[in-house]
Amino acid sequence: MFFSSLTEWTPFHVLIRILVSLLLGSLIGIDRGVKKRGAGSRTDAAVCLGSTLIMLTAQYMYMEFPERIDISRMASQVISGVGFLGAGSILVSRHQVKGLTSAAGVWVCACVGLSVGIGFIDGAVIVTLVLLFSLHVLPMIEERVYHYSRYMTLYVEVDDGKAVARLIHKIKSDGCKVDMYNVENPKAAGQSFNVLVTACVRKNMNKDTYAQSLAEVDGVISVDGL
Repeated sequence: MFFSSLTEWTPFHVLIRILVSLLLGSLIGIDRGVKKRGAGSRTDAAVCLGSTLIMLTAQYMYMEFPERIDISRMASQVISGVGFLGAGSILVSRHQVKGLTSAAGVWVCACVGLSVGIGFIDGAVIVTLVLLFSLHVLPMIEERVYHYSRYMTLYVEVDDGKAVARLIHKIKSDGCKVDMYNVENPKAAGQSFNVLVTACVRKNMNKDTYAQSLAEVDGVISVDGL
């Protein structure tokens, strides 16, 4: 490996590990920040540096007290404990879950920091590059695949429970398969019912056009695609 010598404990190698950790964490964070996502450069850089410091501390304790410390124990606590930070970036809005990728990025950033901290910089660099590549390429692949998918998820507002039944009956009578639906009852009188429905349309149907046709069902207020 290119950086195998950096596993040795010297002031220079420790400094290099810290600087590499700062660089890789910042790269991951800047990529998220450019897209206006949660967990930007400062967050990811801090997570990566903190993880590196924990791993350096574990290695130092192992050298000073070889019979009293398990070097993997501190790393495992970081991997499990950093989850609370990632959970803070997850938001649920109108039945949509946002921030999962940012949370996963924070967790990976912690793993990168641990890898750099112990001196396995090759793995940290490769994982960082692969992560950045996947964050840019996978959305384009997903867009192409989802374009040809026959499944659609709709968020529908209706007047009352009878309108919900009419909506589900309409979808089934058109030859579509209702995969899942959930009805959120109004919290106060006069408010609308909210329906989240996932359905599989027929091959000859255009999903956007069909979604618009559901807005014509009696009692349906609005139909939004998710």
